[in-house]
This record gives sequence, C-alpha cells and structure tokens, in this order.
Amino acid sequence: MLTYIARRVVYSIPIAALASFALFVAVRSTFDPLAKLRQSRDPGAIARETERLGLDRSVPEQYVLWLKAMAQGDWGISARTGQPVRSMIVAALWPTLQLIVWGVVFAVLIAGAISVFSAVRRYTAGDHVLTGLSYVGIALPAFWFGLILIQVLAVGPRQAWGLEDPPLYFVGLHSPGQAGLNLDYLRHLVLPVLTLTITLVASWSRFGRAAMLDALSSDYVRTARAKGVPRRRIIYRHAARNSLAPFVTVVALDAALLFGGLVVTEQIYSIPGMGRLFLDSLLAGDVFVLLPWMLVVAVAVIVCNLLADISYAVLDPRVRLA
Repeated sequence: MLTYIARRVVYSIPIAALASFALFVAVRSTFDPLAKLRQSRDPGAIARETERLGLDRSVPEQYVLWLKAMAQGDWGISARTGQPVRSMIVAALWPTLQLIVWGVVFAVLIAGAISVFSAVRRYTAGDHVLTGLSYVGIALPAFWFGLILIQVLAVGPRQAWGLEDPPLYFVGLHSPGQAGLNLDYLRHLVLPVLTLTITLVASWSRFGRAAMLDALSSDYVRTARAKGVPRRRIIYRHAARNSLAPFVTVVALDAALLFGGLVVTEQIYSIPGMGRLFLDSLLAGDVFVLLPWMLVVAVAVIVCNLLADISYAVLDPRVRLA
C-alpha cells in the first residue's frame, strides 16, 4: 500500500509542474502585468518593473523565476488592492474550505442514503419520486435557486413579522471572544450550504444509485443470496461497500472542482471566498492574483485526485495489484 501511495505521489509531481507552466503561459499571454503602470507613462518605472519581474527574459526563464518566488513564499503584491497576494488567497481559501466541507459532508450522507434506497427499491413509487427530484435538482441554476432560498427562508418570514431584511454577509468559524461553533456562524451558513448540498445530492445520488444497482446484480451478491445470507447484510456489508469505490472517486473529483467553482454561490451570499476573489481579480485584470489563485486551485485538484486514487485502492485492493 505504501508503495502504491508513493508511486501516485511521484506521478503527481510532473503533472503539477506541467499544469503550473501551462497556467503561467496562458495568463501571461492574456494579461499584461504592467497594464496599470503603463497608464502613468513613466518609462523609468516601467523599465524597473520589467527588470524586476523578468519580463525582458524568455518565457521559460520567467516561469522559473516566478515558481522560485512562489516556493519562497513571495507571491507578489496585488495590483488591485496593494495587499500581499499570499495573505489574500489564504484569507479567501478559509471560507471556501468551510463551505466545501459542510456541503460535501451533508451531500455524501444524503446522497448515500438516497442511492441505497433507490437501488434496493428500484422502479417503485419512491424511486420514481427521488429520480424526478434529482433531475429537478440537476436542472436548477445555482444563482436562481440561491435567490429563491434567500426570499423564501430569509427575507419572506422576516417581512411577514415586520422585521428588517437580514444582512447577507459571511460570519467566520470563530467570532471575536468565542471559541468553537456559534449560532451566528451556523445561521449564516445554512443557506449557502443548502444551495451547494442540493446541487451535489442531485448528481451524486444518480451516480450512487447506478453503482449500487451494478453491485446488486453482481455474481458475489447472487452467490450470497443463494447461500442464505440475510438481506440486510447483503445490502450494507457487500453491495454498499463495493459500490463505495466509484462513488468516492466522483465525490473527490467534484469536491476538488469546488475550490474554484463556487463563484455564483459566494457572490450571492457575499462570501469572501476563492470564487469571489477570482471574479474581482479577473474583472480588474490583476495577473498577480490570478496566477497564484490558479496554481492553488490546480494543486487542490491534483491533491483530491491523489486522495481519490488512494481511497479507491483502500476500498478495492485489486487496484493496488494492477
């Protein structure tokens, strides 16, 4: 097992290097790092900044200089805010990570239960209802569904009681002077997590149902039934366990994409996360933020893929043997 993990880690290193170089070339060829400085029309300042950033060198040399600075913790200064890029990304990563963890945990629990129920009772009324609801969930646009939740669950009830509309802002995991979870934090996290959970459950439940049906129709399940193994044990100990491997892979890959794919959700609920940081930086053409942001997201995707491979190997030893 350790050999398998080490091999997967080694394979991930050139993938990360290739991805970072491709991102560097794409961003540098699209955005001008000196665009804001050129507006001042100061040839001396432009020349000094060109030399400092290594823009007078070849693209491979520029990439090496940039990667070396990133490895040393020097991620640059934002042209939009004048703040260190590293602190901006760390500050944005924490709210996004909280949203992903809560959304994925609830989505896995709900989607797993729906998958087992639908597969065991396939083609029944309950299965048809859950299938229809999953299709509706997949078709719901996140921006529309989020606004509906705000109106129905936040603004509407308060207006009915004659109260002022609640402000939409993100409350961190720890409020000043408090430790651990607090009511204000949970209250402001309900709607964005619900928006994310509904979308994930809709797609994961369909995939989990298909994996569970495939496991229930396998030879080892038929053999267990022929031997008189109790039905509950067949479902939960054999079929559900063997259908976890492809389900966990999909969960890990989708969770990785959420690091940079929550732009709409974070914008609706005013969450200062990675998606909102990307949108603000993109609109401002802030290449000093965009490059490290893309690198962090790419590394997150690679790490989640690595965790998916390891999880698959733990659940199915045949992967390690192959």
